Amino acid sequence: PLVIASSSNKSDRFALLAFKSQIRDDPLGALASWNDSLHHCDWQGITCSRRHPQRVTVLDLRYQKLGGTLSPYIGNLSFLRKIILIENNFYGEIPQEIGRLFRLQSLILTNNSFEGEIPSNITYCSDLRVINLIDNKLSGSIFPGFSSLSKLLDLSLAKNNFMGKLPSSLGNLSSLNELSLADNHLEGIIPEDLCNIQSLGFFQVSVNNLTVASNQLEGSLPPNIGLTLPNLKEIYFGGNKFSGLIPVSLSNATRLEVIDIGYNAFTGSVPRELGKLQALQFLVSDFNQLGTEGKLNQLGKLYLGENLLSGQIPSSIGNLTQLNILGLSHNHFNGHIPTTLGNCKNLAALDLSQNNLVGTIPIQVISLSSLTEGLHLHQNSLTGPLPSQHSTSLRVFANASLVSVVGNRNLCGGIKGLKLRPCIQKKIKKKTSLSFKVIIPIIVGSLCLIFLLFFFLIFYGRKMLNKNQASTTLFNIPSYKRVSYLDLLRATNEFSADYLIGVGSYGSVFKGIFQDINQVVAVKVLNLQREGASKSFLTECNALRHLRHRNLLKIITACSSMDFQGNDFKALVFQFMPYGSLEKWLHPRVNEQQHDSRTLSFIQRLNIAIDVASALDYLHHRCQPAVVHCDLKPSNVLLDDDMTARVADFGIAKLFSAASYDSAQSQPSSDVIRGSIGYVAPVCYLLYVCLYDFSKQMAEYGMGVRVSIQGDVYSYGILLLEMFTRKRPTDDMFLNGLSLHNYAEMALPNQVMGIIDPLVLLEDNTEVTNTVEQSKTGGRLELERCLVSAITLGVTCSAEAPAQRMKMSDVVSELLHIKKHHQDYSTSISE
Repeated sequence: PLVIASSSNKSDRFALLAFKSQIRDDPLGALASWNDSLHHCDWQGITCSRRHPQRVTVLDLRYQKLGGTLSPYIGNLSFLRKIILIENNFYGEIPQEIGRLFRLQSLILTNNSFEGEIPSNITYCSDLRVINLIDNKLSGSIFPGFSSLSKLLDLSLAKNNFMGKLPSSLGNLSSLNELSLADNHLEGIIPEDLCNIQSLGFFQVSVNNLTVASNQLEGSLPPNIGLTLPNLKEIYFGGNKFSGLIPVSLSNATRLEVIDIGYNAFTGSVPRELGKLQALQFLVSDFNQLGTEGKLNQLGKLYLGENLLSGQIPSSIGNLTQLNILGLSHNHFNGHIPTTLGNCKNLAALDLSQNNLVGTIPIQVISLSSLTEGLHLHQNSLTGPLPSQHSTSLRVFANASLVSVVGNRNLCGGIKGLKLRPCIQKKIKKKTSLSFKVIIPIIVGSLCLIFLLFFFLIFYGRKMLNKNQASTTLFNIPSYKRVSYLDLLRATNEFSADYLIGVGSYGSVFKGIFQDINQVVAVKVLNLQREGASKSFLTECNALRHLRHRNLLKIITACSSMDFQGNDFKALVFQFMPYGSLEKWLHPRVNEQQHDSRTLSFIQRLNIAIDVASALDYLHHRCQPAVVHCDLKPSNVLLDDDMTARVADFGIAKLFSAASYDSAQSQPSSDVIRGSIGYVAPVCYLLYVCLYDFSKQMAEYGMGVRVSIQGDVYSYGILLLEMFTRKRPTDDMFLNGLSLHNYAEMALPNQVMGIIDPLVLLEDNTEVTNTVEQSKTGGRLELERCLVSAITLGVTCSAEAPAQRMKMSDVVSELLHIKKHHQDYSTSISE
């Protein structure tokens, strides 16, 4: 028995090594631990059984960007229960040998490039609970044999190339609670047998959860769908060819929260019985051929756009007091906008565009304080004046980008941004009974008042104009995508903690996904309760609108609006950086170290140093106006998908005009500003001396007083030293006058290797393992010369006296020189 166990253990190890041999790309080093120095149960991504030690039960390598094919030897891992390979770059076919894993419970291969058909012998994996193959390139028909997997809970095959009809045998999956088939090329009708799955809670068949959205399914929905599927919570049938009536029986599915039947050919009316669905929050029926609407209660979102709805909008719509979004565009509604909409105190967005509405816009509607996400009334026949800019209580008119009234010829007035004609006031003729003795004092007094107001505007208005200009300039640039609070709420899954990337001084950063354009972004939400956050937002907007450089984080857009509670909301939307910040690479947390073997090689660190230096050189010398970043540190250096560094966070940056730029190089400005402890430039005098003469003694912004481009150079020097020593400037070892600058300076030139991050040296050893022994020695000496040059640069840039620091253009040249020497040597020993 002992021999058999040993053989089985080796079988698992050999199978994993065979899996590794098929990996052609491992950019994150996920399989670096898969070697002879560790037992295979200690390899990253591997979990072994407790009852059967050393037998592999879980293979979990999600989000590792691995590229290659899936080895057929995976079929030898006979104890395997879970295969999780989410978001990698696997290609080729799913091996038939996977059918040998009779203990397999979860097969999750989401977001890869697998192709071909699903192996038919997958039915031998009778214990399967989850099959998630979303977003691959799989083809063929939906395999009828799935029906034999009686324990299956989740069958998700969306975003593939499956064709043909839905097999009626899927109705035998009595335990299924999620079926997602969206975004394929399916056709035909929905089999009535699917209505036998009473446990089904997610049903999606839309633009192909039943999800069958965006397919070519047709016919009518089963009339008893709500009776046979009473546990449904979400149904998505959009983007197909369904016709006939909407089943009244849906009202029996009392847990329904989402009904999406948009872009079909349904006829008739929305059943009044749906008004009984107390949990219903979202109803979409765009682009159908529905008749007059029914009674709908308790809705948060109602979309009935692009139908054939006609007649007047019923006043009873005001009973939908929970309504947050109302979309009735592209119909044939006529008559007046009902004043009862004013009862919808939670209404944030209203779209009544492209109808035949007449009359004035009710004050009860436009005075809704919740109406902050958009008012779209274009292409109607509305008349009358709109509120002027001075009507501050009408929040929706505070931002012209949120209001659309084009195509209403008889509207007038409003704020300037709407570009409507002015309203013509009727002139009333009055008898000129006032004598000159009364008229002249009135004229003189009026002229005096005008002059006083004129001088007041010159004195005070100019400052306010500059402030407003800073806050709106970014939004007026056509190239920036316009987004609302609602857009960002959806993109971040309601600012879910699962989407949280990090928390900074003035707010939080979330990962977001704009589903309409399939774009992943980073959303920086300002905490406006924090002092200085609003100013940070304006500063960053004003700075970023001028900047264009490959090593600066690209801004996509910004949002200045209100949330659904009427609070101010400000956010910046940036390009998403998949490899996170330099901070996380240099100083991973303990829990990250256990799951991540990421390290930076010498050449990667050198490239990052060049990227950051190039960004600062551009900010200081090659853009107008020049910009001082003021807060350069590892957490503000982000890495994109090819490890190119991008400098981020301009919340406390300072812009210099062309006239003041020369003086900014030699002498600091007087703006009060802060940086981060350890990275800010020091003062020339001790702090207790500075307290006596604060304004005269503090020569640089590092102590919170003055701004200078030399301050950025100092921060860069500290950053450079930290990159190669992996020592924070705030490390506990730096006490009693010892600093990171002194620590590095004392090591020059002969002791530098003693302060360098050991991982750099370890990486160098791996790079030269294929050369002869003397080349190893030469390689070590060459690396040492390069490191001495880099540390020397860091020490020079972080000199205490600003005049001793280098220009960033010279820093870039020196770093490129170091890189060339390193590459020339590497090339010479490889030839």
